[in-house]
Amino acid sequence: MRLSVPAALAALFMGVFVLFDASAARAASVYLEINPSTVPAGDEVGLRASCDDNLKAATVSSALFGAVTVTPQYGLLTATVRVPSATRAGDYKVDLRCPDGKTASATLHVVAKVEPARGPATGGGGMAPGRNAPVLIASGLAVIGAGVALWVVTLRRRRFG
Repeated sequence: MRLSVPAALAALFMGVFVLFDASAARAASVYLEINPSTVPAGDEVGLRASCDDNLKAATVSSALFGAVTVTPQYGLLTATVRVPSATRAGDYKVDLRCPDGKTASATLHVVAKVEPARGPATGGGGMAPGRNAPVLIASGLAVIGAGVALWVVTLRRRRFG
């Protein structure tokens, strides 16, 4: 299929704007990531941020943990914070302020910490120690013994048969 000249020129013209438009690159250079973004109260979260200049420390602040300094590490700004255990479940805004005044924000989702009352119902517990354990052990040994006996009989028949 032959591409028309006007279509090729239009694609080239639009490609030039995409290549030389720096506003998208500048907008993406300041960001804040929270990992994991959903945690129960009392857990730690990792903060990873980027400013235009990642060689200078920046400040991350939230109503949850106050102000924390993110420091340069491996080309990004990083820190670890613990969500207080008395924190109520909900969404909390976390803000990044770079040394040059640029900002970014992210949301931390705090969920209620639930402790299970008992283990999961995954079966009858037949392998668990208790009343059935001697019966299970004896039957397992009987099956192994029967297998060994059949193996011996098979070997004897091959030799003498």
